[in-house]
Amino acid sequence: MRTNLLGIIAISGVISLMVSCQPQAEKQEYNQDHMLYSTIWYQHSPEMQALYYQAFNIAGERVRQQSSHKTSKPKAVVVDIDETMLDNSPFQAQEILDNREYSTEFWKEWTSLARAKALPGAVEFSKLCDSLKVTLFYITNRSADEAASTLKNLDSLGFAFAKPEYLLPKENESSKKQRRERIAEQYDIILLVGDNLNDFSEIFENRGDDWGSGLVGKNKSDFGSRFIILPNPMYGDWEKNIYHTRGLSPQQKDSLRRSLLNGFR
Repeated sequence: MRTNLLGIIAISGVISLMVSCQPQAEKQEYNQDHMLYSTIWYQHSPEMQALYYQAFNIAGERVRQQSSHKTSKPKAVVVDIDETMLDNSPFQAQEILDNREYSTEFWKEWTSLARAKALPGAVEFSKLCDSLKVTLFYITNRSADEAASTLKNLDSLGFAFAKPEYLLPKENESSKKQRRERIAEQYDIILLVGDNLNDFSEIFENRGDDWGSGLVGKNKSDFGSRFIILPNPMYGDWEKNIYHTRGLSPQQKDSLRRSLLNGFR
């Protein structure tokens, strides 16, 4: 019996060793590593800085031109906030560093700090509008309960019009159409500034299979004249054309991103 018992123990040990040597299923761990280059570019490249100065220089020229024209209503400029006036790249960087997915709670943890920096040329542009008696409105998809911290952030950086009456946060829907229309009832909107096509017109909300390229082409004369677009390679509505459904694994998302690359072979 002792011999048989020793044999059984020996066989069990071999089986355990064989099992332990089998490759383990890879853990599907969420991460934001695909955002590394875009976030580093946004935070450190002088090209990013130059693009913002260029955009706000053009925006300033347009406002100067339009401010001298007589209109039946007072003039207004509409701007987005995130990645237009305020730099939220520290939030994107923290997502990468923590391997953490976006969530409303995580986002509000950042905005509650009211520590975002002003983007190049943004404060000066807001002050130019004020000096020319052109009202500047902030239409943002930050929620109403973020309004206080947002205004605190804007005011601390010296932005003009950092008051509740000029801030229009998200209400029931992400579309900015109704909020723009509300402003247009009393003002002549002469310029719109943002990092997302949806900041300009509702026509860009349903972009189609070509990612909205056709719509941009049809409205090309508005860019640089009525629409001022700013660079944001980190996130945006363009991402909806990558992921057509929710609940995808990190591997599935990575596969979809790679499938869209156009190489030379």
